[in-house]
Amino acid sequence: MYSRPLKSLYFLSFSSLNKRLYSTTKFTAMNKERVCVIGSGNWGSAVGKIIGENVLKHKETFETEVRQWVFEEDFKGEKLTEVINRERENPKYLPGIKFTSNIKAVPDLVEASRDASILVFVLPHQFVRGVCEKMKGTISRDAKAISLIKGLEIKPERVTLFSEEIARKLEMTHVAALSGANIADEVALNRFCETTIGCRSEEDGRLFYKLFNTDYFHVNVIRDYVGVELCGALKNVVAVGAGISDGLGYGSNTKAAIIRLGLMEMRKFGQTFFGTVEDSTFFESCGIADLITTCSGGRNRKVAEAFAKTGKPIDVLEREMLNGQKLQGTLTAQEVHQFLSTRKMTEEFPLFETVFRIVYENAPLESIVRDII
Repeated sequence: MYSRPLKSLYFLSFSSLNKRLYSTTKFTAMNKERVCVIGSGNWGSAVGKIIGENVLKHKETFETEVRQWVFEEDFKGEKLTEVINRERENPKYLPGIKFTSNIKAVPDLVEASRDASILVFVLPHQFVRGVCEKMKGTISRDAKAISLIKGLEIKPERVTLFSEEIARKLEMTHVAALSGANIADEVALNRFCETTIGCRSEEDGRLFYKLFNTDYFHVNVIRDYVGVELCGALKNVVAVGAGISDGLGYGSNTKAAIIRLGLMEMRKFGQTFFGTVEDSTFFESCGIADLITTCSGGRNRKVAEAFAKTGKPIDVLEREMLNGQKLQGTLTAQEVHQFLSTRKMTEEFPLFETVFRIVYENAPLESIVRDII
């Protein structure tokens, strides 16, 4: 963790205890970094605000202009990009929050990312491949990237991390990942929280720390980018279980048990199928903190609670509560089930499997406490 300002050209690197930085490496003169934010929804806008502020604080490292790719939409008869650039605000996805004047909304993806040396991916996971295809051949192989995408692609034969998919598509050496207990609206209001960056390169980790860390958005940098991404996806399955418990009125003790058992299954999944995942990662913001937040107030919990209370199908509740957007937790539960079934390992993950059976096989709601141990 970079927890104090540096007073020299040397910095601490990853320690043997918690994989944070511990070494003596000198900075050398370099060109300033040009940042492009790819995505401009609720979370993307909040992140853009942080980056816009931080590049102005660190002008010795970053170019002051930050280009943000915005999928062009109509907003009250105007182009959304024009409204953002004029009002310094994204009124559709983050109303009432002003950006610094150095944020430039750009509707053309290739133009927004042109000459960028740092790419920040913060968009729905289903658009990652299409976006990367459009950018392919236009991005320098020396460019650095970080994924803020919470999700995995889980198929019966393999699990794909989106950081690795971005790296493969854009022919990058590696891509870092950021995840944590970070509700976008609260972050945008400068309410204190923590986040975790997983990055294999200590030099890049140092740079990303400077790009994201603020007094209210506290960054820890670790090497375990795989664990960071796994936590960001699997916690949504646990949140569905917590929501079902809430819908049944089981109370705080039951939810605490579901959270604990869910954390254990997240850890087991990571260490069984990704041998590099560290125990300590689950005690970072991306792990236990994000799990608690998601099981307390996230959309997966809310929709699952309504599912238990009303008996309405998940797809109906998605239309009613999420404007048709898909619920990540139920989809991930299905994908995890298929992945485990192929390996005949479903019985080793009873909470994940119970959530799947309740949602997709009409298992009794009460299974959420009866069948998870």
